[in-house]
Amino acid sequence: MSGDHEQTLVRTSRIGIIGAGISGIAAAKELSSYDPIVFEATGSIGGVWKHCSFASTKLQTPRCDFEFSDYPWPERDNASFPSHVEILDYLHGFAVHFDVLKYVQFNSRVVEIGYVGEHATSASPRRDPGMPNSSEYGSLLKGQPVWEVAVETGPTGTLQWYAFEFIVMCIGKYGDVPRMPVFPRNRGQEVFRGEVLHTMDYARLDEAGAKNLLKGKKVAVVGYKKSAIDLAVESAEANQGPDGQACTMVIRTLHWTVPSYWIWGLPFFLFYSTRSSQFLHEKPDQSLLWTLLCPLLSPMRRAISKFIESYLVWKLPLVKYGLKPDHPFEEDYASCQMAILPENFFSEADKGKILFKRAPSRWWFWSKGIEFEDGSKLEADVVILATGYDGKQKLQSVLPEPFRSLVVDSSGVMPLYRGTIHPMIPNMAFVGYIESVSNLHTAELRCKWLAQLVNDKFKLPPVQAMIRQVTQEMDVMKRATRFYKRHCISTFSINHSDELCREMGWSPWRKSNWLSEAFSPYSSQDYADQKVNEKND
Repeated sequence: MSGDHEQTLVRTSRIGIIGAGISGIAAAKELSSYDPIVFEATGSIGGVWKHCSFASTKLQTPRCDFEFSDYPWPERDNASFPSHVEILDYLHGFAVHFDVLKYVQFNSRVVEIGYVGEHATSASPRRDPGMPNSSEYGSLLKGQPVWEVAVETGPTGTLQWYAFEFIVMCIGKYGDVPRMPVFPRNRGQEVFRGEVLHTMDYARLDEAGAKNLLKGKKVAVVGYKKSAIDLAVESAEANQGPDGQACTMVIRTLHWTVPSYWIWGLPFFLFYSTRSSQFLHEKPDQSLLWTLLCPLLSPMRRAISKFIESYLVWKLPLVKYGLKPDHPFEEDYASCQMAILPENFFSEADKGKILFKRAPSRWWFWSKGIEFEDGSKLEADVVILATGYDGKQKLQSVLPEPFRSLVVDSSGVMPLYRGTIHPMIPNMAFVGYIESVSNLHTAELRCKWLAQLVNDKFKLPPVQAMIRQVTQEMDVMKRATRFYKRHCISTFSINHSDELCREMGWSPWRKSNWLSEAFSPYSSQDYADQKVNEKND
Protein backbone atom coordinates (compact mmCIF):
# COMPACT_ATOMS: atom_id res chain seq x y z
CA MET A 1 0.00 0.00 0.00
CA SER A 2 1.33 3.41 -0.88
CA GLY A 3 2.36 5.54 2.05
CA ASP A 4 0.33 8.67 1.18
CA HIS A 5 -2.91 7.05 2.31
CA GLU A 6 -1.66 4.28 4.58
CA GLN A 7 -3.17 5.83 7.70
CA THR A 8 -6.62 6.29 6.13
CA LEU A 9 -7.16 2.67 5.05
CA VAL A 10 -10.54 1.80 6.54
CA ARG A 11 -10.99 -1.84 5.72
CA THR A 12 -9.56 -4.78 3.83
CA SER A 13 -12.13 -7.17 2.40
CA ARG A 14 -12.16 -9.90 -0.18
CA ILE A 15 -14.81 -8.54 -2.59
CA GLY A 16 -15.96 -5.02 -3.39
CA ILE A 17 -18.94 -4.15 -5.59
CA ILE A 18 -19.28 -0.68 -7.11
CA GLY A 19 -22.86 0.36 -7.83
CA ALA A 20 -26.21 -0.74 -6.36
CA GLY A 21 -28.37 -0.84 -9.44
CA ILE A 22 -29.81 -4.06 -10.83
CA SER A 23 -26.38 -5.62 -11.47
CA GLY A 24 -24.99 -4.51 -8.12
CA ILE A 25 -27.73 -5.98 -5.96
CA ALA A 26 -27.72 -9.18 -8.04
CA ALA A 27 -23.96 -9.50 -7.53
CA ALA A 28 -24.29 -8.81 -3.80
CA LYS A 29 -26.90 -11.54 -3.45
CA GLU A 30 -24.88 -14.14 -5.36
CA LEU A 31 -21.62 -13.26 -3.56
CA SER A 32 -23.19 -12.82 -0.11
CA SER A 33 -21.09 -15.60 1.43
CA TYR A 34 -18.08 -13.26 1.11
CA ASP A 35 -19.79 -10.34 2.92
CA PRO A 36 -19.07 -7.95 0.03
CA ILE A 37 -18.97 -4.19 0.44
CA VAL A 38 -21.23 -2.40 -2.04
CA PHE A 39 -20.47 1.26 -2.71
CA GLU A 40 -23.44 3.28 -3.93
CA ALA A 41 -22.81 6.93 -4.81
CA THR A 42 -26.39 7.99 -4.05
CA GLY A 43 -28.79 7.45 -1.19
CA SER A 44 -30.79 4.60 -2.73
CA ILE A 45 -30.59 1.48 -4.85
CA GLY A 46 -32.05 1.23 -8.34
CA GLY A 47 -29.44 2.84 -10.60
CA VAL A 48 -30.93 4.37 -13.75
CA TRP A 49 -34.46 3.47 -12.66
CA LYS A 50 -34.03 5.88 -9.76
CA HIS A 51 -31.87 8.61 -11.26
CA CYS A 52 -32.54 8.65 -15.02
CA SER A 53 -36.32 8.14 -15.17
CA PHE A 54 -39.14 10.56 -15.90
CA ALA A 55 -42.73 10.56 -14.69
CA SER A 56 -43.76 8.66 -17.83
CA THR A 57 -40.87 6.15 -17.89
CA LYS A 58 -42.03 2.56 -18.14
CA LEU A 59 -40.42 -0.81 -18.71
CA GLN A 60 -40.17 -1.87 -22.35
CA THR A 61 -41.41 -5.41 -21.66
CA PRO A 62 -44.12 -7.12 -19.59
CA ARG A 63 -43.05 -7.64 -15.99
CA CYS A 64 -42.74 -11.43 -16.37
CA ASP A 65 -39.82 -10.80 -18.74
CA PHE A 66 -38.07 -8.57 -16.21
CA GLU A 67 -37.71 -10.43 -12.93
CA PHE A 68 -35.20 -12.32 -10.87
CA SER A 69 -35.36 -16.09 -11.15
CA ASP A 70 -36.11 -16.57 -7.44
CA TYR A 71 -38.17 -13.43 -6.83
CA PRO A 72 -41.19 -13.25 -9.17
CA TRP A 73 -43.41 -10.19 -9.43
CA PRO A 74 -46.47 -10.29 -7.13
CA GLU A 75 -48.71 -9.95 -10.21
CA ARG A 76 -46.40 -11.40 -12.83
CA ASP A 77 -49.27 -12.24 -15.23
CA ASN A 78 -50.27 -8.58 -15.44
CA ALA A 79 -49.65 -7.75 -19.11
CA SER A 80 -49.15 -4.02 -18.53
CA PHE A 81 -45.69 -2.47 -18.56
CA PRO A 82 -44.73 -1.41 -15.00
CA SER A 83 -43.73 2.19 -14.29
CA HIS A 84 -40.31 3.10 -12.96
CA VAL A 85 -41.88 3.52 -9.50
CA GLU A 86 -43.19 -0.06 -9.61
CA ILE A 87 -39.78 -1.29 -10.73
CA LEU A 88 -38.07 0.49 -7.84
CA ASP A 89 -40.54 -1.09 -5.42
CA TYR A 90 -39.79 -4.49 -6.94
CA LEU A 91 -36.02 -4.01 -6.68
CA HIS A 92 -36.32 -2.81 -3.08
CA GLY A 93 -38.47 -5.83 -2.26
CA PHE A 94 -35.79 -8.12 -3.73
CA ALA A 95 -33.04 -6.40 -1.73
CA VAL A 96 -35.01 -6.67 1.50
CA HIS A 97 -36.08 -10.27 0.88
CA PHE A 98 -32.49 -11.43 0.39
CA ASP A 99 -31.04 -9.06 3.03
CA VAL A 100 -28.80 -7.34 0.50
CA LEU A 101 -29.08 -3.83 1.92
CA LYS A 102 -26.78 -4.66 4.83
CA TYR A 103 -23.88 -4.80 2.37
CA VAL A 104 -24.57 -1.39 0.81
CA GLN A 105 -22.77 1.77 1.89
CA PHE A 106 -24.91 4.62 0.57
CA ASN A 107 -23.62 8.07 -0.37
CA SER A 108 -20.21 6.51 -1.02
CA ARG A 109 -18.76 7.60 -4.35
CA VAL A 110 -15.74 5.77 -5.74
CA VAL A 111 -13.33 8.39 -7.07
CA GLU A 112 -10.18 6.37 -7.68
CA ILE A 113 -9.02 2.77 -7.99
CA GLY A 114 -5.38 1.78 -7.63
CA TYR A 115 -3.67 -1.47 -8.57
CA VAL A 116 -1.63 -3.04 -5.77
CA GLY A 117 -1.36 -6.57 -7.13
CA GLU A 118 1.73 -8.69 -6.94
CA HIS A 119 4.89 -6.77 -7.91
CA ALA A 120 2.90 -3.56 -8.52
CA THR A 121 4.77 -0.29 -8.22
CA SER A 122 3.50 3.24 -7.87
CA ALA A 123 4.16 3.75 -11.58
CA SER A 124 2.50 0.72 -13.13
CA PRO A 125 1.76 -2.93 -12.41
CA ARG A 126 4.20 -5.60 -13.46
CA ARG A 127 3.20 -8.95 -14.83
CA ASP A 128 1.63 -11.48 -12.53
CA PRO A 129 -0.55 -14.55 -13.24
CA GLY A 130 -3.53 -12.26 -13.83
CA MET A 131 -1.89 -9.86 -16.23
CA PRO A 132 -2.60 -9.60 -19.95
CA ASN A 133 0.40 -11.35 -21.49
CA SER A 134 0.27 -14.30 -19.12
CA SER A 135 -1.30 -17.39 -20.69
CA GLU A 136 -3.61 -17.94 -17.69
CA TYR A 137 -5.91 -15.32 -16.22
CA GLY A 138 -5.32 -16.57 -12.68
CA SER A 139 -7.45 -16.96 -9.58
CA LEU A 140 -10.00 -14.26 -8.79
CA LEU A 141 -9.22 -14.42 -5.09
CA LYS A 142 -5.47 -14.30 -4.52
CA GLY A 143 -5.42 -14.17 -0.72
CA GLN A 144 -4.07 -10.61 -0.67
CA PRO A 145 -5.30 -7.20 -1.85
CA VAL A 146 -5.10 -6.50 -5.56
CA TRP A 147 -7.03 -3.22 -5.71
CA GLU A 148 -7.33 -0.19 -3.45
CA VAL A 149 -10.45 1.93 -3.74
CA ALA A 150 -10.79 5.58 -2.71
CA VAL A 151 -14.33 6.46 -1.60
CA GLU A 152 -15.81 9.88 -0.84
CA THR A 153 -18.37 9.68 1.96
CA GLY A 154 -20.64 12.07 3.77
CA PRO A 155 -21.49 15.71 3.03
CA THR A 156 -17.89 16.80 3.60
CA GLY A 157 -16.50 14.38 1.02
CA THR A 158 -14.25 12.55 3.46
CA LEU A 159 -11.86 10.27 1.58
CA GLN A 160 -11.53 6.69 2.79
CA TRP A 161 -9.49 3.85 1.31
CA TYR A 162 -10.49 0.20 1.06
CA ALA A 163 -8.50 -2.79 -0.18
CA PHE A 164 -9.97 -5.77 -2.08
CA GLU A 165 -8.86 -8.98 -3.68
CA PHE A 166 -11.60 -8.73 -6.30
CA ILE A 167 -13.88 -5.97 -7.58
CA VAL A 168 -17.19 -6.17 -9.46
CA MET A 169 -17.92 -3.03 -11.47
CA CYS A 170 -21.68 -2.43 -11.71
CA ILE A 171 -21.92 1.27 -12.50
CA GLY A 172 -23.46 0.57 -15.90
CA LYS A 173 -23.48 2.28 -19.27
CA TYR A 174 -26.08 4.91 -18.45
CA GLY A 175 -26.28 7.85 -16.08
CA ASP A 176 -23.65 10.11 -14.46
CA VAL A 177 -21.70 11.10 -17.59
CA PRO A 178 -23.91 12.63 -20.32
CA ARG A 179 -22.79 12.41 -23.93
CA MET A 180 -22.80 16.03 -25.09
CA PRO A 181 -22.61 17.32 -28.67
CA VAL A 182 -19.51 19.31 -29.67
CA PHE A 183 -20.21 22.66 -31.34
CA PRO A 184 -18.15 25.09 -33.44
CA ARG A 185 -16.63 28.08 -31.68
CA ASN A 186 -19.22 30.67 -30.57
CA ARG A 187 -22.07 28.36 -31.59
CA GLY A 188 -22.57 26.44 -28.37
CA GLN A 189 -25.29 26.80 -25.78
CA GLU A 190 -23.70 30.00 -24.45
CA VAL A 191 -25.20 31.93 -27.40
CA PHE A 192 -28.71 30.55 -26.82
CA ARG A 193 -31.06 32.74 -24.79
CA GLY A 194 -33.22 29.84 -23.69
CA GLU A 195 -32.58 26.87 -21.43
CA VAL A 196 -30.49 23.81 -22.34
CA LEU A 197 -30.44 20.60 -20.34
CA HIS A 198 -29.63 16.94 -20.78
CA THR A 199 -32.14 14.19 -20.02
CA MET A 200 -30.09 13.46 -16.88
CA ASP A 201 -30.88 16.98 -15.65
CA TYR A 202 -34.54 16.64 -16.63
CA ALA A 203 -34.79 13.40 -14.63
CA ARG A 204 -33.85 15.30 -11.47
CA LEU A 205 -36.98 17.47 -11.72
CA ASP A 206 -40.10 16.48 -9.84
CA GLU A 207 -43.37 16.24 -11.76
CA ALA A 208 -44.36 19.84 -11.00
CA GLY A 209 -40.93 21.16 -11.95
CA ALA A 210 -40.95 19.25 -15.24
CA LYS A 211 -44.40 20.53 -16.15
CA ASN A 212 -43.39 24.09 -15.32
CA LEU A 213 -40.32 23.77 -17.55
CA LEU A 214 -42.37 22.56 -20.53
CA LYS A 215 -45.72 24.33 -20.24
CA GLY A 216 -46.19 27.12 -22.76
CA LYS A 217 -42.66 26.64 -24.13
CA LYS A 218 -41.36 25.78 -27.58
CA VAL A 219 -39.44 22.64 -26.75
CA ALA A 220 -36.85 20.96 -28.97
CA VAL A 221 -35.87 17.39 -28.07
CA VAL A 222 -32.68 16.21 -29.74
CA GLY A 223 -32.81 12.44 -30.29
CA TYR A 224 -35.19 9.66 -31.30
CA LYS A 225 -34.70 6.83 -28.83
CA LYS A 226 -36.88 5.88 -25.90
CA SER A 227 -36.00 8.81 -23.61
CA ALA A 228 -36.52 11.32 -26.42
CA ILE A 229 -39.88 9.80 -27.32
CA ASP A 230 -41.05 9.88 -23.68
CA LEU A 231 -39.92 13.49 -23.35
CA ALA A 232 -41.81 14.54 -26.46
CA VAL A 233 -45.01 13.01 -25.08
CA GLU A 234 -44.53 14.71 -21.69
CA SER A 235 -44.03 18.04 -23.46
CA ALA A 236 -47.16 17.50 -25.55
CA GLU A 237 -49.20 16.61 -22.47
CA ALA A 238 -47.98 19.74 -20.67
CA ASN A 239 -49.06 21.89 -23.63
CA GLN A 240 -52.67 20.85 -24.16
CA GLY A 241 -55.17 23.51 -25.18
CA PRO A 242 -55.07 26.35 -27.70
CA ASP A 243 -52.23 28.17 -25.93
CA GLY A 244 -49.97 25.12 -25.82
CA GLN A 245 -46.79 25.05 -27.86
CA ALA A 246 -45.53 22.19 -30.03
CA CYS A 247 -42.53 20.04 -29.23
CA THR A 248 -40.13 19.38 -32.11
CA MET A 249 -38.04 16.23 -32.19
CA VAL A 250 -34.69 16.83 -33.90
CA ILE A 251 -33.77 13.48 -35.43
CA ARG A 252 -30.40 12.49 -36.82
CA THR A 253 -30.82 8.69 -37.04
CA LEU A 254 -34.22 7.02 -37.34
CA HIS A 255 -34.95 3.76 -35.52
CA TRP A 256 -37.86 1.36 -35.75
CA THR A 257 -40.57 1.78 -33.12
CA VAL A 258 -43.15 -0.80 -32.12
CA PRO A 259 -46.69 -0.19 -30.80
CA SER A 260 -46.96 -3.54 -28.98
CA TYR A 261 -45.53 -7.07 -28.89
CA TRP A 262 -47.93 -8.39 -31.53
CA ILE A 263 -47.13 -8.49 -35.25
CA TRP A 264 -49.99 -9.31 -37.65
CA GLY A 265 -51.69 -11.18 -34.78
CA LEU A 266 -48.59 -13.19 -33.83
CA PRO A 267 -46.63 -12.76 -30.56
CA PHE A 268 -43.35 -10.99 -31.14
CA PHE A 269 -41.28 -13.58 -29.27
CA LEU A 270 -41.84 -16.07 -32.09
CA PHE A 271 -39.58 -14.03 -34.36
CA TYR A 272 -36.49 -13.56 -32.19
CA SER A 273 -36.80 -14.95 -28.65
CA THR A 274 -37.07 -18.73 -29.07
CA ARG A 275 -34.46 -21.35 -29.91
CA SER A 276 -36.08 -22.00 -33.26
CA SER A 277 -36.02 -18.30 -34.21
CA GLN A 278 -32.45 -17.76 -33.02
CA PHE A 279 -31.52 -20.89 -34.98
CA LEU A 280 -31.58 -18.64 -38.05
CA HIS A 281 -28.94 -16.26 -36.71
CA GLU A 282 -25.19 -16.48 -36.57
CA LYS A 283 -23.63 -17.08 -33.16
CA PRO A 284 -20.09 -17.16 -31.73
CA ASP A 285 -18.21 -20.47 -31.49
CA GLN A 286 -20.45 -22.07 -34.10
CA SER A 287 -19.30 -25.12 -36.05
CA LEU A 288 -17.90 -25.02 -39.55
CA LEU A 289 -21.10 -26.59 -40.85
CA TRP A 290 -23.16 -23.88 -39.21
CA THR A 291 -20.85 -21.18 -40.59
CA LEU A 292 -21.50 -22.50 -44.08
CA LEU A 293 -25.25 -22.82 -43.45
CA CYS A 294 -25.84 -19.31 -42.05
CA PRO A 295 -25.53 -17.45 -45.40
CA LEU A 296 -28.15 -19.81 -46.85
CA LEU A 297 -30.56 -18.75 -44.09
CA SER A 298 -30.13 -15.02 -44.70
CA PRO A 299 -33.16 -14.81 -47.08
CA MET A 300 -35.36 -16.15 -44.27
CA ARG A 301 -33.93 -13.63 -41.80
CA ARG A 302 -34.58 -10.81 -44.25
CA ALA A 303 -38.12 -12.11 -44.87
CA ILE A 304 -38.89 -12.03 -41.15
CA SER A 305 -37.55 -8.49 -40.90
CA LYS A 306 -39.64 -7.41 -43.92
CA PHE A 307 -42.71 -9.10 -42.44
CA ILE A 308 -42.35 -7.05 -39.24
CA GLU A 309 -41.59 -3.86 -41.17
CA SER A 310 -44.74 -4.32 -43.28
CA TYR A 311 -46.85 -4.43 -40.14
CA LEU A 312 -45.21 -1.37 -38.60
CA VAL A 313 -45.62 0.69 -41.78
CA TRP A 314 -49.29 -0.40 -41.95
CA LYS A 315 -49.99 0.17 -38.26
CA LEU A 316 -48.08 3.42 -37.70
CA PRO A 317 -47.95 6.64 -39.79
CA LEU A 318 -44.21 6.28 -40.35
CA VAL A 319 -44.34 7.28 -44.01
CA LYS A 320 -46.66 10.21 -43.32
CA TYR A 321 -44.23 11.76 -40.86
CA GLY A 322 -41.04 10.68 -42.64
CA LEU A 323 -40.09 8.31 -39.82
CA LYS A 324 -39.52 5.09 -41.73
CA PRO A 325 -35.88 4.03 -41.25
CA ASP A 326 -33.76 3.06 -44.25
CA HIS A 327 -32.13 0.13 -42.48
CA PRO A 328 -33.85 -3.23 -41.77
CA PHE A 329 -35.76 -3.82 -38.56
CA GLU A 330 -33.45 -6.68 -37.60
CA GLU A 331 -30.52 -4.25 -37.30
CA ASP A 332 -32.33 -2.30 -34.58
CA TYR A 333 -33.30 -5.50 -32.81
CA ALA A 334 -29.72 -6.81 -33.04
CA SER A 335 -28.48 -3.60 -31.40
CA CYS A 336 -31.17 -3.40 -28.67
CA GLN A 337 -32.59 -0.15 -30.08
CA MET A 338 -36.19 -1.15 -30.70
CA ALA A 339 -38.46 1.17 -28.69
CA ILE A 340 -42.04 0.59 -27.56
CA LEU A 341 -44.13 3.68 -28.32
CA PRO A 342 -46.36 5.38 -25.75
CA GLU A 343 -49.98 4.88 -26.77
CA ASN A 344 -50.60 8.57 -27.43
CA PHE A 345 -47.39 9.39 -29.30
CA PHE A 346 -48.86 9.62 -32.79
CA SER A 347 -52.18 10.97 -31.59
CA GLU A 348 -50.27 13.95 -30.17
CA ALA A 349 -48.44 14.25 -33.49
CA ASP A 350 -51.78 14.26 -35.30
CA LYS A 351 -52.88 17.17 -33.07
CA GLY A 352 -49.72 19.08 -34.00
CA LYS A 353 -48.27 18.86 -30.50
CA ILE A 354 -45.28 16.77 -31.65
CA LEU A 355 -43.39 17.81 -34.79
CA PHE A 356 -40.40 16.17 -36.48
CA LYS A 357 -37.28 17.74 -37.98
CA ARG A 358 -34.75 15.52 -39.75
CA ALA A 359 -31.20 16.70 -39.14
CA PRO A 360 -28.83 14.20 -40.77
CA SER A 361 -26.09 16.85 -40.84
CA ARG A 362 -24.54 19.04 -38.14
CA TRP A 363 -26.40 21.57 -36.04
CA TRP A 364 -25.54 24.26 -33.49
CA PHE A 365 -27.17 26.99 -31.44
CA TRP A 366 -28.19 30.52 -32.33
CA SER A 367 -29.73 33.08 -30.02
CA LYS A 368 -33.31 31.89 -30.52
CA GLY A 369 -32.86 28.15 -30.97
CA ILE A 370 -31.12 25.64 -33.23
CA GLU A 371 -29.53 26.24 -36.62
CA PHE A 372 -28.80 23.47 -39.11
CA GLU A 373 -26.00 23.07 -41.62
CA ASP A 374 -28.38 23.68 -44.53
CA GLY A 375 -29.15 27.14 -43.12
CA SER A 376 -32.61 26.35 -41.74
CA LYS A 377 -33.44 27.38 -38.19
CA LEU A 378 -35.72 26.11 -35.43
CA GLU A 379 -36.95 28.49 -32.75
CA ALA A 380 -37.02 27.08 -29.22
CA ASP A 381 -37.34 28.20 -25.63
CA VAL A 382 -36.04 24.94 -24.17
CA VAL A 383 -33.64 22.43 -25.76
CA ILE A 384 -33.39 18.99 -24.16
CA LEU A 385 -30.52 16.77 -25.24
CA ALA A 386 -31.54 13.11 -25.34
CA THR A 387 -28.08 12.24 -26.59
CA GLY A 388 -27.30 9.35 -24.26
CA TYR A 389 -24.48 8.65 -21.84
CA ASP A 390 -20.79 7.84 -21.97
CA GLY A 391 -20.50 4.75 -19.79
CA LYS A 392 -16.96 3.97 -20.96
CA GLN A 393 -15.71 7.38 -19.86
CA LYS A 394 -17.34 6.77 -16.49
CA LEU A 395 -15.26 3.62 -16.08
CA GLN A 396 -12.07 5.15 -17.40
CA SER A 397 -12.32 8.06 -14.98
CA VAL A 398 -11.73 5.79 -11.97
CA LEU A 399 -9.45 3.07 -13.37
CA PRO A 400 -5.66 3.51 -13.31
CA GLU A 401 -3.34 3.08 -16.25
CA PRO A 402 -2.66 0.84 -18.08
CA PHE A 403 -6.15 -0.56 -17.46
CA ARG A 404 -7.86 2.71 -18.34
CA SER A 405 -6.51 2.39 -21.88
CA LEU A 406 -7.57 -1.26 -22.08
CA VAL A 407 -11.26 -0.77 -21.21
CA VAL A 408 -12.25 -0.55 -24.87
CA ASP A 409 -10.55 -2.19 -27.83
CA SER A 410 -9.66 -0.71 -31.20
CA SER A 411 -13.27 -1.02 -32.40
CA GLY A 412 -14.55 1.03 -29.46
CA VAL A 413 -16.27 -1.74 -27.47
CA MET A 414 -15.49 -3.49 -24.19
CA PRO A 415 -14.05 -6.97 -24.83
CA LEU A 416 -15.78 -8.96 -22.09
CA TYR A 417 -15.63 -12.74 -21.95
CA ARG A 418 -19.13 -14.05 -21.22
CA GLY A 419 -20.11 -10.42 -20.90
CA THR A 420 -18.26 -10.23 -17.58
CA ILE A 421 -14.47 -10.76 -17.54
CA HIS A 422 -12.05 -8.44 -19.33
CA PRO A 423 -9.14 -10.71 -20.33
CA MET A 424 -6.67 -7.83 -19.95
CA ILE A 425 -7.75 -6.56 -16.52
CA PRO A 426 -6.97 -8.84 -13.54
CA ASN A 427 -9.26 -9.59 -10.61
CA MET A 428 -12.12 -7.43 -11.81
CA ALA A 429 -15.51 -8.22 -13.32
CA PHE A 430 -17.93 -5.99 -15.21
CA VAL A 431 -21.67 -6.66 -15.03
CA GLY A 432 -24.28 -4.67 -16.93
CA TYR A 433 -22.21 -3.45 -19.89
CA ILE A 434 -23.37 -5.81 -22.64
CA GLU A 435 -27.04 -5.42 -23.47
CA SER A 436 -29.76 -7.94 -24.23
CA VAL A 437 -33.52 -7.96 -24.59
CA SER A 438 -33.82 -8.36 -20.79
CA ASN A 439 -30.84 -6.80 -19.05
CA LEU A 440 -32.02 -7.99 -15.65
CA HIS A 441 -32.10 -11.62 -16.78
CA THR A 442 -28.63 -11.55 -18.30
CA ALA A 443 -27.17 -9.60 -15.36
CA GLU A 444 -28.52 -12.15 -12.88
CA LEU A 445 -27.29 -15.16 -14.85
CA ARG A 446 -23.85 -13.60 -15.26
CA CYS A 447 -23.73 -12.97 -11.51
CA LYS A 448 -24.57 -16.64 -10.87
CA TRP A 449 -21.78 -17.60 -13.29
CA LEU A 450 -19.41 -15.16 -11.59
CA ALA A 451 -20.17 -16.58 -8.13
CA GLN A 452 -19.37 -20.08 -9.37
CA LEU A 453 -16.14 -18.77 -10.87
CA VAL A 454 -15.13 -17.04 -7.64
CA ASN A 455 -15.86 -20.30 -5.79
CA ASP A 456 -13.46 -22.15 -8.13
CA LYS A 457 -16.24 -24.37 -9.48
CA PHE A 458 -14.63 -23.98 -12.91
CA LYS A 459 -11.65 -22.21 -14.45
CA LEU A 460 -11.45 -19.54 -17.10
CA PRO A 461 -9.87 -20.42 -20.44
CA PRO A 462 -6.40 -19.02 -21.20
CA VAL A 463 -6.31 -15.30 -21.92
CA GLN A 464 -5.80 -15.77 -25.65
CA ALA A 465 -8.77 -18.14 -25.84
CA MET A 466 -10.97 -15.55 -24.12
CA ILE A 467 -9.78 -12.83 -26.49
CA ARG A 468 -10.50 -15.12 -29.44
CA GLN A 469 -14.04 -15.80 -28.19
CA VAL A 470 -14.71 -12.09 -27.62
CA THR A 471 -13.41 -11.30 -31.11
CA GLN A 472 -15.73 -13.91 -32.63
CA GLU A 473 -18.66 -12.42 -30.72
CA MET A 474 -17.86 -8.93 -31.96
CA ASP A 475 -17.50 -10.18 -35.55
CA VAL A 476 -21.00 -11.67 -35.29
CA MET A 477 -22.37 -8.34 -34.07
CA LYS A 478 -20.64 -6.44 -36.88
CA ARG A 479 -22.24 -8.70 -39.47
CA ALA A 480 -25.66 -8.39 -37.81
CA THR A 481 -25.95 -4.60 -37.48
CA ARG A 482 -24.22 -1.34 -38.34
CA PHE A 483 -24.90 -0.31 -34.75
CA TYR A 484 -22.61 -3.02 -33.34
CA LYS A 485 -20.96 -0.63 -30.86
CA ARG A 486 -24.11 -0.89 -28.77
CA HIS A 487 -22.74 -4.36 -27.89
CA CYS A 488 -26.05 -6.22 -27.81
CA ILE A 489 -26.48 -10.02 -27.84
CA SER A 490 -30.22 -10.11 -28.57
CA THR A 491 -30.01 -12.35 -31.66
CA PHE A 492 -27.97 -15.01 -29.85
CA SER A 493 -29.01 -14.42 -26.23
CA ILE A 494 -30.07 -18.04 -25.66
CA ASN A 495 -26.72 -19.28 -26.96
CA HIS A 496 -25.03 -16.83 -24.57
CA SER A 497 -27.01 -18.27 -21.65
CA ASP A 498 -26.21 -21.80 -22.85
CA GLU A 499 -22.48 -21.10 -22.68
CA LEU A 500 -22.78 -19.69 -19.17
CA CYS A 501 -24.70 -22.79 -18.10
CA ARG A 502 -22.21 -25.19 -19.64
CA GLU A 503 -19.30 -23.57 -17.84
CA MET A 504 -21.20 -23.73 -14.55
CA GLY A 505 -21.96 -27.41 -15.11
CA TRP A 506 -25.67 -26.79 -15.65
CA SER A 507 -27.74 -28.27 -18.42
CA PRO A 508 -28.36 -25.55 -21.03
CA TRP A 509 -31.68 -27.17 -21.95
CA ARG A 510 -34.06 -25.66 -19.38
CA LYS A 511 -37.52 -26.53 -20.69
CA SER A 512 -39.63 -29.56 -19.77
CA ASN A 513 -40.04 -30.87 -23.34
CA TRP A 514 -38.64 -30.37 -26.82
CA LEU A 515 -41.68 -28.46 -28.07
CA SER A 516 -41.31 -25.82 -25.38
CA GLU A 517 -37.57 -25.82 -25.92
CA ALA A 518 -38.03 -24.97 -29.58
CA PHE A 519 -40.95 -22.54 -29.55
CA SER A 520 -41.30 -20.99 -26.06
CA PRO A 521 -39.39 -17.86 -25.06
CA TYR A 522 -36.73 -18.10 -22.40
CA SER A 523 -37.02 -16.09 -19.18
CA SER A 524 -35.34 -15.85 -15.78
CA GLN A 525 -37.71 -18.46 -14.40
CA ASP A 526 -36.04 -21.08 -16.60
CA TYR A 527 -32.85 -20.55 -14.60
CA ALA A 528 -34.32 -20.66 -11.09
CA ASP A 529 -32.04 -22.39 -8.58
CA GLN A 530 -34.43 -25.26 -7.97
CA LYS A 531 -34.08 -26.24 -11.63
CA VAL A 532 -30.30 -26.44 -11.53
CA ASN A 533 -28.83 -29.81 -12.43
CA GLU A 534 -25.11 -29.74 -11.89
CA LYS A 535 -22.81 -32.24 -13.52
CA ASN A 536 -21.14 -33.18 -10.27
CA ASP A 537 -24.32 -34.01 -8.37
